[in-house]
Amino acid sequence: MSVPYETAAYEPAESPESPEEHLMRLLGRALNSFELPDETMGRLDCALAYDGSLHSAHHSAGLHRETYRHTWLLADGSALTLWELVHNTAPGGEAQHEVYVDEEEVRAATSRLALPPDTPDFELPVPVQLSPIPTPRHVYVRGGTVDHARRLLRRAENADRPGADTAALLATASAHQITQAFGGPGRTGRAAIGFSLYEHAFLLRDGAEVSLWEVEHTATPDGRHMCEVYVSEDAARRAMERRAAQVS
Repeated sequence: MSVPYETAAYEPAESPESPEEHLMRLLGRALNSFELPDETMGRLDCALAYDGSLHSAHHSAGLHRETYRHTWLLADGSALTLWELVHNTAPGGEAQHEVYVDEEEVRAATSRLALPPDTPDFELPVPVQLSPIPTPRHVYVRGGTVDHARRLLRRAENADRPGADTAALLATASAHQITQAFGGPGRTGRAAIGFSLYEHAFLLRDGAEVSLWEVEHTATPDGRHMCEVYVSEDAARRAMERRAAQVS
């Protein structure tokens, strides 16, 4: 018995589509996608990777049913699976797509289909294999990330600030986090001169993380506020020490 892969909903892991595009296609074809819990949809907002596989199938006398397992890797390192039921048992014989949040729900939906009780069945219990992506180190915020990166690079005044390659890379960022880093020269020389160091962490669409380090200080000839941005913490702290030595 063969499975009609040309009409199936299987989406291989090597597909160039993003995790979000896979999700939108699934929701777009499922008749009951509006029933998915808001909590589930919210978790899928932070999907980093996707994999799908055929889980089981029934075929008999022109009627068929396939169950597909769609799994997304989330930013917190956990995985979330949706189950898709595809069948042609409705009047007219057109393929129907339904989506469920757990395997028990899809089994219950399958039991209601008009398929003969002796229909041959096979299952493919091979676990979904997701590409290894390290668990993010930060708690990210979504929204305005690309604009935040652009503003950060624009206000950097140091000659060795990150260049066009970094700007292009951060144009693909999907979330960010700002954290103040402590330690360093602090206030030095004139009482009004102080230093602050911030890590700007960015989560890219492929799950990789990139950080830029921002030094804010007033160690300038006229005491004005200055911003410098570096690609590593070491480079930023060395810059702080140099500035502190100039005014001490």
